[in-house]
Amino acid sequence: MKGTVLPQWELPITPTVVTSTAIATRDYQDVHHDRDLAQSHGSKDIFVNILSTTGLVQKYVGDWARDAVGPDFVVRSCALRLGAPAHPYDTLSFSGEVVDDSDGMLTIDVIGRVPLGDHVTAKVAITR
Repeated sequence: MKGTVLPQWELPITPTVVTSTAIATRDYQDVHHDRDLAQSHGSKDIFVNILSTTGLVQKYVGDWARDAVGPDFVVRSCALRLGAPAHPYDTLSFSGEVVDDSDGMLTIDVIGRVPLGDHVTAKVAITR
C-alpha cells in the first residue's frame, strides 16, 4: 500500500462549521465563536480550532481506511502541526499518501490546505 494516494476531500468552511465543531470539542475560546472579538485580536475572522482539525484529519483518513483496509482499523497516532488558519468561506482541501507499510501499520501523510497555505500537516498511523 506504500505509495497509495488517498482521494482528495474538500470541505467548505462555514461559520456554522467553525462554531459547531468548537462547541462539540468544548472549546469556548472567543476566537472560534465571536467574529468581532476574533478581529479585535488581529484575526481576519473566527477560525477552526486544533481539536476540530484533528477530528477532520482522522475523519479523512478513516473514510479512506474503512474501504481500503477494512472497518476494524485502529488509529494508533495522529501527530499534526497547524499552519494557516481556516476561516469561514475558505475551502479546506485534504490530500494524503501512504508513506510506510510495515509490521501491520500504515503511516499516512496528510495535508489540509486553505487559500492562505497549509492549514495542517499530519502523520497518521493506523493498524489493520
